[in-house]
Amino acid sequence: QVQLVESGGGLVQAGGSLRLSCAASVRIFSHYIMAWFRQAPGKEREFVAGIIRSGGTTYYADSVKGRFSISRDNAKDTVYLQMNSLKPDDTAVYYCAADSDLRGIVERTTGYAYWGQGTQVTVSS
Repeated sequence: QVQLVESGGGLVQAGGSLRLSCAASVRIFSHYIMAWFRQAPGKEREFVAGIIRSGGTTYYADSVKGRFSISRDNAKDTVYLQMNSLKPDDTAVYYCAADSDLRGIVERTTGYAYWGQGTQVTVSS
């Protein structure tokens, strides 16, 4: 059984920063490709960033490239999302996702078997 617990969300002014964390309860964390998604009110859940098992390769949505950074600590079973230069359009519930069967990072929500409960990020203008 896989459990993912996100933390670090909150209210921040435009231009500010937040760091999200996702702690995983899994047998072998390094077996999982990890990703962050987000869902704004009235919109579909969208891919934000992904990271391969070793952490050596990352991939970002165009909307966050250059502002967000995904990383992982396999010794702590945790994946992070550092968010800088935040904009009001970044306001959403942010979800951590994991899958052990993927060959690489994918952007579709159906690619990930396990999801956290989400953490709210609100960026004020």
